Amino acid sequence: MSTETQEPAADLLEKEGDAAADYLEGLLDIADLDGDIDIDVEGDRAQVSIVEINAGELKSLVGDDGKVLDALQELARLAAAQATGERSRLMLDIAGFRLARRRDLEALAQTAIDEVTETGEPVRLAAMNAFERKIVHDVVTNAGLVSESEGVDPDRRIVIKPAS
Repeated sequence: MSTETQEPAADLLEKEGDAAADYLEGLLDIADLDGDIDIDVEGDRAQVSIVEINAGELKSLVGDDGKVLDALQELARLAAAQATGERSRLMLDIAGFRLARRRDLEALAQTAIDEVTETGEPVRLAAMNAFERKIVHDVVTNAGLVSESEGVDPDRRIVIKPAS
């Protein structure tokens, strides 16, 4: 695609969000599930959330440890890519699962930061996916410590160390 015909980034992200929302709305209709769809652009990423109307109804769309959510996110990204002609980095949240997970990870990171600060020894965290590791890396960086990932997926984990 030439530079002259490229859409501005914000317009492209809105188009991604709209395409993903249309896809997800169809999915909700097929599954006969109720949910409100919110579309947002945060930074350089489209964000789509399916907000629960009836408590617990969307649990099946999240799955164990968010595995169904991850699969649906990939399908929503494919729908967005088909609509825009560009690779999508869209983030999907269902029933606040990712938001709650983010808060849990931030608390976990803070506990590990406190331990590293107190003992001066590195702390290794449990294996996490890339989304989860990014959250922890950001918290550690903001606290002025150092973190690095080690291992290979699905056993890739973060090691938090004192700043040198």
